[in-house]
Amino acid sequence: MSGLELALSGFGVMLVGIFLRIPIGAAMFAAGFLGTWAVLGRPSATLSQMKTLTYDTFSSYSLTIVPLFLLMGQFATKSGMSAALFSAASDWLGHRKGGVAMAAVGACAGFGAVCGSSLATASTMGQVALPEMRKRGYSDALSTGVLAAGGTLGILIPPSIILVIYAILTEQNIVKMFIGALIPGLLAALGYMLTVAIYVRVKPGSGPVAERKPIKARFRTLLRIWPVVMIFVLVMGGIAADWNWFKPGVQALFTPTEGAAVGAIATGLYGVATRSLDWAGFKASIFEAAQSSAMIFFIIFGAQVFNSFLAFTQAPQAMAEWVSVQGFAPMTVLIAMLLCYLIFGCVMDSLSMILLTIPIFFPIIESLDFGMGAEQTAIWFGILALIVVEVGLITPPVGMNLFIINQVGKDIPITQTYRGVLPFVASDLVRVVILVMFPALSLWLVGVMY
Repeated sequence: MSGLELALSGFGVMLVGIFLRIPIGAAMFAAGFLGTWAVLGRPSATLSQMKTLTYDTFSSYSLTIVPLFLLMGQFATKSGMSAALFSAASDWLGHRKGGVAMAAVGACAGFGAVCGSSLATASTMGQVALPEMRKRGYSDALSTGVLAAGGTLGILIPPSIILVIYAILTEQNIVKMFIGALIPGLLAALGYMLTVAIYVRVKPGSGPVAERKPIKARFRTLLRIWPVVMIFVLVMGGIAADWNWFKPGVQALFTPTEGAAVGAIATGLYGVATRSLDWAGFKASIFEAAQSSAMIFFIIFGAQVFNSFLAFTQAPQAMAEWVSVQGFAPMTVLIAMLLCYLIFGCVMDSLSMILLTIPIFFPIIESLDFGMGAEQTAIWFGILALIVVEVGLITPPVGMNLFIINQVGKDIPITQTYRGVLPFVASDLVRVVILVMFPALSLWLVGVMY
């Protein structure tokens, strides 16, 4: 059996495991372990490889950023930042047609800036905003659809856990990835708001107008969200801004890992100062961040075992050579990859998709000429992959965010959520087309700052 045939067989074994509801990390580990055994021909070599692979995977200093950003998100959730964000956005936008739904998008974007997780953003904002939207007469379809879509901003608005993992896998600069995602993230939020505006005009009864708040009251609500703004500026400004103009290049105040630590400490101190984070909440945040980190690290390890198996089969290199020989246009190959992400999104979570596909897709992307430098291509492709992964989170029938929101509103039929999210999926697809056609939207800010 050739290396490519072995790789395809291993991929099939992994998918069967996933469909049998085996944890994704375990399915990737089992397929990779058995596949490597088949390639090397003896179990002793495979077991010996496990010893070195474990150390090589988890000795990476860059991975420490993951639990720190997760802890930052837990502190933000327990400290009531989500409620303050939604209240402020609702006071400013609620008097417009569909304004409370637009406020939910804005609050999701703001919370994503201190969270970095899509599922956490969807769950937290769903608990805060869904009861309020239903109380004000918003349709169940629009309420759940906009919150499921808004939750995806948690992995696009920097800082983002998925971007960190992508940068580590492809050996890219984490800060540049964060900067590159900023404009696409803002475009996503604006696109969702525009979708809400169109939705409530097509279906006028789905998003009624709320009472207009006095201007003084609106400005008072802004005082409640200043910690979110300050923490975002502190973290992103500290790792991306130039703090020493007398030296060439960007002289950051601290590294991304240090920035994650500073953000976690600042968010925790805010919770303590406002008495919204007690000892029980602090312990719960630590345990939940640890559990999420363990899950992510197990998936990372399983993916590394599977990717090591692929390396032994030489399948990624063979595929890259095959694509090169066939003479496909680079854009054709890119579109095919993005379509694969849309399909995978129906059965896999975002982290697993990135870990599984990047070692296969990235060497092919590196071998193609898109008319830009290697680093620019890597950043652009990473943003595109992240956005299409994000679409997978809200694509019926198995989008993860759809079930998260449906758990919050248990009496709402899932079919209503499916119906409500489709316009936002269309908005995402339009944004993907725009970013494919205009790479400068992802690269311009990086070029300005670096």
